[in-house]
Amino acid sequence: MLLIDCPHCGPRDVTEFHYGGEAHIARPEDPDAVTDAQWADYLFMKKNTRGLFAERWVHSQGCRRWFNAIRDTVSYRILAIYPMGTPMPDLDTLRQEADR
Repeated sequence: MLLIDCPHCGPRDVTEFHYGGEAHIARPEDPDAVTDAQWADYLFMKKNTRGLFAERWVHSQGCRRWFNAIRDTVSYRILAIYPMGTPMPDLDTLRQEADR
């Protein structure tokens, strides 16, 4: 069983959460000014990183609040959880801590 430590509710089973995709993607400031190709790039072209990856999650069966997580896509281990709007933790530091 995978536990996710909701920053608002504490550790809960992964079945209470929904994945929201890649974190820290900036929406175009003026969507009407971008081309169809640029809009498609924004919507569909996401990273598919092997290793540490910044993701968005929502506690859909709990507080219903969004947060970010850094997860190792190889081991599924979650190395950091932080509120929306907070800068992403340094991945090199997280990698070093995980290797200990």
